[in-house]
Amino acid sequence: MLINRILIVGIGSIGKRHLRIARELFPDANIRVLRHQECLSIPEYADGCFSIIEQAVEFLPQIAVIANPAPFHLSVAQQLVEVGVHLLIEKPLSTSIVGVNKLIETCHNQGLVLMIGYNLRYLPSLQKFRNLLLNGAIGRVLSIRCEIGQYLPSWRPDIDYRQNVSARLELGGGVLLELSHELDYLRWIFGEVDWVKGTLSRQSTLEIDVEDTAHLILGFMHKDASFQLIGTVNLDFIRHDTTRNCTAIGENRTLRWNGLTGVVELYEAGAKEWREIFHHNHQRDDSYRTEWQNFIDCVKERKMPLVTGEDGLKVLQIIEAARISALTGGQVTIGSMTRK
Repeated sequence: MLINRILIVGIGSIGKRHLRIARELFPDANIRVLRHQECLSIPEYADGCFSIIEQAVEFLPQIAVIANPAPFHLSVAQQLVEVGVHLLIEKPLSTSIVGVNKLIETCHNQGLVLMIGYNLRYLPSLQKFRNLLLNGAIGRVLSIRCEIGQYLPSWRPDIDYRQNVSARLELGGGVLLELSHELDYLRWIFGEVDWVKGTLSRQSTLEIDVEDTAHLILGFMHKDASFQLIGTVNLDFIRHDTTRNCTAIGENRTLRWNGLTGVVELYEAGAKEWREIFHHNHQRDDSYRTEWQNFIDCVKERKMPLVTGEDGLKVLQIIEAARISALTGGQVTIGSMTRK
């Protein structure tokens, strides 16, 4: 399949990144942008710009990247798949599970690739961490500790953080949606989540209308009825010491992944310090380029992507369970989340 018509939906920071990478990979393709504002100029690397979805549909792109704010993902995506467009949708897939099943079924019926942009799965360091755990490097995993945090105004210091998607409820902000990478890779590594118990709060004085902190406890499904793996996940917009790590505590050893440095470390029983066993110093675009290559391969070879629409739905089910738990104070079973 010769790919020569590409659509990028949304021209925020992540949309610009996808546009630039698309141009690198397809220097001769006709690449157009769809944005909600009037097109007063053509963005760099693009060949044209649309401001209404009907124009984009008439363009008949072969592939599209959906990178506008999450509340608007599904409406654009559904119209594109109905005319046969393969999709890479930036995370999260949407802001709720409503309408997601329809999109997934349409893609299945049309034989289309539906890929979700949880690009951390393409980091060599996270892949190494996962492979070590699956190969029994620390014995049976007994507990998981996962943490990510960064002070929101420092994310993009060149713009007012209050106008950032992350800060605004109407645009799908808040730590649960914006930092949902962690929920995706945890279930990729440790299996499906059975139940969630969580608290959501706004702890800081940041001028935002969404939660800036989430503390979750996840119970994972396990074949052994006498044992359930428990993980804790802490997400925040408030810490100044930017952090992204995951620690797996095993029967024999402990394994730790640092998502900022690309280091995987092992702590042996009886040891005095951590020992580095893997290090890959990735650049910001590396995982996105690998993600794009997986997307292209799947489109051309009709393969299943590493991160499917079903994966995106399961993350949303965890998020909705966490929201219900935060409101009720109880533990919420994922199986109770209705697919709509």
